[in-house]
Amino acid sequence: MDSAEFEAGLQQEGYRMVTGEFQPGPKTQPHAHDFDVRFLVLEGSITLVLRNDRRTYVSGDVCFVPAGTMHEEYVEACAMRYVAGTRHAGS
Repeated sequence: MDSAEFEAGLQQEGYRMVTGEFQPGPKTQPHAHDFDVRFLVLEGSITLVLRNDRRTYVSGDVCFVPAGTMHEEYVEACAMRYVAGTRHAGS
């Protein structure tokens, strides 16, 4: 999926859009958000552990993390750039 198509979908579904970058380094501690997150990997890769499921997302992959879902994030070799949308659950 390309970023223009992804961003259009975010806007249509009421997400607030953000862009950013994760630097390589230690994993995040298990945590949850009080909002839904949907992101598109633009460059690099990130491994997410959601509950007992571990998956690596690479450039072009989209991931959805529902509000309240415990997860951890790993970025290993190089920085990961992304575009993401956030919205409060039920919006």
